[in-house]
Amino acid sequence: MDPVGAEGYWLVRWLFQRGLAIVYLLAFLVAANQFRPLAGKDGLLPIDDYVAASAFRERPSLFYLLPDDRVIGLAAWAGVALSIAALVGVPYWLPTPYAVPASILLWATMWGLYLSFVNAGQLFYGYGWESMLLETGFLAIFLGAGPAEPPMIVIWLLQWVLFRNMFGAGLIKIRGDDCWRDLTCLDYHYETQPIPNPLSWFAHHLPDRFHRLEVLGNHVVELAIPFLYFAPQPYAAVGGVATIGFQLWLMLTGNFAFLNALTIVQAIATFGDGVLTGVPGVSSPVTAPTPTYLEVVALAVAALVAVRSVRPVANMLSQRQVMNTAYDPLHLVNSYGAFGSITSTRYQLVVEGTRASDPDEDDWTAYEFEGQPTDPNERPSQWAPYHLRLDWQLWFAAMRPRPGPRQRWLLSFLESLLEGDEATLSLLEDDPFHGTPPERVRVVRYRYRFTTPAERAETGDWWVRTRLGTYVESTTLAEVRGRRPMRLGPRR
Repeated sequence: MDPVGAEGYWLVRWLFQRGLAIVYLLAFLVAANQFRPLAGKDGLLPIDDYVAASAFRERPSLFYLLPDDRVIGLAAWAGVALSIAALVGVPYWLPTPYAVPASILLWATMWGLYLSFVNAGQLFYGYGWESMLLETGFLAIFLGAGPAEPPMIVIWLLQWVLFRNMFGAGLIKIRGDDCWRDLTCLDYHYETQPIPNPLSWFAHHLPDRFHRLEVLGNHVVELAIPFLYFAPQPYAAVGGVATIGFQLWLMLTGNFAFLNALTIVQAIATFGDGVLTGVPGVSSPVTAPTPTYLEVVALAVAALVAVRSVRPVANMLSQRQVMNTAYDPLHLVNSYGAFGSITSTRYQLVVEGTRASDPDEDDWTAYEFEGQPTDPNERPSQWAPYHLRLDWQLWFAAMRPRPGPRQRWLLSFLESLLEGDEATLSLLEDDPFHGTPPERVRVVRYRYRFTTPAERAETGDWWVRTRLGTYVESTTLAEVRGRRPMRLGPRR
């Protein structure tokens, strides 16, 4: 073996694979805990709806062929087991001739399993970071393992994903909401973001001048820093460090599922072993050249990515740029971008139930969600990088004064609450009716805002809320089962 490690990427690959394995582990745990009540056989958006609405070639998934909750559960827990195997580096334990093939098989299986969840998950899996995990995971298949160096071209392809992730996000902002251009978006983003975390209240109340510097810093990190990813060392590593620091700040002040964690993992590709060995206590092992067959396969993958990049690049450069778009059923090369517009008002849905047949206002009891605020006195919780899929959809739904076609899952959700369905209730913080379902449910729409420091000192509350109207009027199980149109509250 040749001592090429100091100039290579063996340590980078080792660290990248461990980080990606952690993201996969979280994603499969979310699938194990949430997929069946959300999109399984009796889910809020049943798996049969996906099968009926799609052709296999359009949205390939194991669950298209086997739409069964037991298969879904086995696939999710198999993904958990494989993620742990990748995390502890099982392919590295094998004799040298078998390490690379074992690594390819391991990462390809994880990618295929997760593709099955994304393509069958319907609305609940319609997030940009799903495609990003699939694209990143696809490239990880070709990194190899054991003493062999990874193909250099795959490292470049990972940098290309990171570039489109960050630069696409920067462009969608600067072209989108005026508040990104006048530097005021963060005056209210921490309050109106999908799921605030324990530090969001404090970040919201930072001085306005600090918020202006934050937005300016956001533009620098997303629009200028990405060009450093392709520069020689140590400049590429400087870009990686800036990106990681930016993502850590986002993780400290919000709950964005595993988006930030995945971006940090991608940023590892901006380093080299020569940079990492500069850290005290870190040394580079003696490595072997990349196997010829892996180099050939990596070149073929690079050619595929180059062809598939045409549409994402055209989108990124277009004045009509759209964010978070996949261009093929395998999610191989995608467009990214987040928060092109920022809501200045936080709308919130509160789901309530009652056992009274003719209830007064005092008879209603609210369901508490894991991440969405309900009780103004309850401090926001930290959940990321774990993904609360139902909570995210509630945030989207609340933006509308009345439910639209994309909220068709809501009727099934209310039906499940009226039935006392345990799988659905497992997605909530608790069951306020303790196993005996209510007679009626309704959905009320509020405006929420963070308390001021003075208000919080006086009341201890984190939120102040104002009722805006009824989103779904009081309904019974018989009415929901009859699939009558939802009786909607008046427009406000």
